[in-house]
Amino acid sequence: MLEHLLCFNVVRMAKVFGVSRSGFYYWIKLRHKAIQREANQQELAENGNSHNVKTIAASMRRQDLTPKAARKFKCTTDSKHKMPVAPNLLAQDFLLSLVSY
Repeated sequence: MLEHLLCFNVVRMAKVFGVSRSGFYYWIKLRHKAIQREANQQELAENGNSHNVKTIAASMRRQDLTPKAARKFKCTTDSKHKMPVAPNLLAQDFLLSLVSY
């Protein structure tokens, strides 16, 4: 698909190959990141710098550095309260009478 990107429409190519359009663009983004990562690793190796996950983890331990952990999601909405519900001033009704495509 990437070779024919300039000649054909992405939507049509996605239908022909049986993939989603968003999946194609996601693949391009991942491919670009992988190429960039390989180039960076090669440049570091040429300069004599070779590091892996264990080396970096050991260095962080020596410096007493710890990564900040992601917080657990906390729900802050209390929908079972006894307070009155605000009035619907706009009178919006979101029920569908017809389905539009």
